[in-house]
Amino acid sequence: MRLALYEPDIPQNAGTIMRLAACMGVPVEIIEPCGFTLSDRRFRRAGMDYLDHLDLTVHPAWDAFSAAPPRHDGRLILLTTRAGTAHTDHAFAPGDTLLLGRESAGVPDHVHATADACVKIPMLDVPGLRSLNVAVAAAMVLGEALRQTGGYPPLAPANASGPGLNSPAGMKTIEEVE
Repeated sequence: MRLALYEPDIPQNAGTIMRLAACMGVPVEIIEPCGFTLSDRRFRRAGMDYLDHLDLTVHPAWDAFSAAPPRHDGRLILLTTRAGTAHTDHAFAPGDTLLLGRESAGVPDHVHATADACVKIPMLDVPGLRSLNVAVAAAMVLGEALRQTGGYPPLAPANASGPGLNSPAGMKTIEEVE
């Protein structure tokens, strides 16, 4: 499983997606040009030190991405509001690359046409609710894809120095938090 970002516009979203990918052990490919530089402090802040644990490939353009060897190992699955299939109804495979478009414009038609499949996240049909944030969409679809393919990393053991978060002894009440 891989994530690919097509010409991302917003450094904070790209950094958040890369943090997600680092934590899930999923490689990321960025297809340039971006709306920011990879040294942008907003990008680095969103990704924090997680970026040091990321398998990242940067492609100078769409043609370079589509010709790269990882692209030939699996299917290209486009996340798009124009899809007719819900992400939960799609059968993901371990070699799939999940392609996310630009926040401002998605992907152009020639990129859309190369996708092996297109999926979308079902949402309420309410005027004004156009789409989810791209980082939220990446997390939801990647989560479903990893669930289907058994690709989640194993659970880490609970912290040996104290109770785990799922332990009642480790939980705080609302009053304690405030």
